Amino acid sequence: MTTRYAARAAAGALAALLVLAGCSSKAKDSDGGDGDTSAGGVKTGEGISGKTITLGALTDMTGVYATLGKSVTQAQQLYVKQLNAAGGVCGYKVALSVRDHGYDPQKAVSGYTELEPKVLGFAQFIGSPFVAAVKQRIDGQDKGLVLPQAWSAALLGSPYIRVIGSTYDIETINAVDFLIKEKGVKKGDRIGHVYFEGDYGESALVGSKHIAKEAGLTVVEQKIKPTDNDMTAQVTALKQAGVKAIVISAGPRQAASLVGVAAASGFAVPIIGNNSAFAPQLLATQAGPALMKSYYVASPSLPIGADTPEAKKLVADYRAAYPSDALDNGIVAGWTAVSAFGEALKKACANKDLTREGVDKALLSIDSYDVGFGVAQNFTDPKAPSSRESVILQPDKGVTGGMKVVREAGASEVAEAYTPGA
Repeated sequence: MTTRYAARAAAGALAALLVLAGCSSKAKDSDGGDGDTSAGGVKTGEGISGKTITLGALTDMTGVYATLGKSVTQAQQLYVKQLNAAGGVCGYKVALSVRDHGYDPQKAVSGYTELEPKVLGFAQFIGSPFVAAVKQRIDGQDKGLVLPQAWSAALLGSPYIRVIGSTYDIETINAVDFLIKEKGVKKGDRIGHVYFEGDYGESALVGSKHIAKEAGLTVVEQKIKPTDNDMTAQVTALKQAGVKAIVISAGPRQAASLVGVAAASGFAVPIIGNNSAFAPQLLATQAGPALMKSYYVASPSLPIGADTPEAKKLVADYRAAYPSDALDNGIVAGWTAVSAFGEALKKACANKDLTREGVDKALLSIDSYDVGFGVAQNFTDPKAPSSRESVILQPDKGVTGGMKVVREAGASEVAEAYTPGA
């Protein structure tokens, strides 16, 4: 993890909160401490008490990613319910312990501090800066598997924090490749990049700058905060700069404002966002028509409305469980992460080692895992993302989940040759 970004310094400051919280002491479950062996000969440790395996979920139900957090969490609760109905893992039932951090750094760190001694690992942790803040502790003393809904390249290199799908820098490279090949951006052009300060946005910016250098483009930067919801100033600046397209690495609200303001001002350029910069609920707002006309999203997988048997079953099951809630790609992200964790648990069970170390090793043995959304994940190399592929989507209120595929899963030549952090 480099030190040239302010985000890294912020992550270190957040990590310091752990010390202040007195979290260096290790709490153990009263039933199932490190290295205990069950009656079936399976080693157990933290997060297993009685006949229950507990996983943690640090989510955002009330902050900038509230829509994503709700979908991710409900999808994971659905998976756990189905897993338990099928017999659980190694005779254990699985439980999901959820905490809402509201995209607040102190709440995220304190939530991790509270849950860590009680859980085997985390099937959800939203927010790249927050995961980065506890990375040193995870790698050092905790060693519990974390499958975050965060795609910063700064999280690579850990055998315990495994990013699922392409990191933001690679995803942005694929996004700009789409603008070049499909939307007329050419050598000598300027492209805008609106991005959140911190690990998410600055990781994406590394990607846009890399492919810009390769393709002879110039990136015009507009850094914003998660609390900035009105993109009028950013649109004005980018319009004056004469950009031919815009990348946005922010949240759904910022994307909707950017696209809506651009359309209202007659600034007709293609805009593409990272995977967390859209929610289908936006299609019901005033920005809906503009989003469907000129907005695209780079995604690590096919959308929830994909034409695969697995996707169709998930849609049916989710609708049955949560009939009043919208379908979106947060469901796919949550389901993919908890399914991968479940697969690791099953392999660890077969190895008779359900300790944190056993589950970590089990995940690192999975070299091709696809839950039916078009992209196989390879978890064997902690220094690399599990995939370099992206699917390009476009908002469409006429399809299930509000997103249609405009370019199938693939990795650009620049993405294939790129090494994160190099």
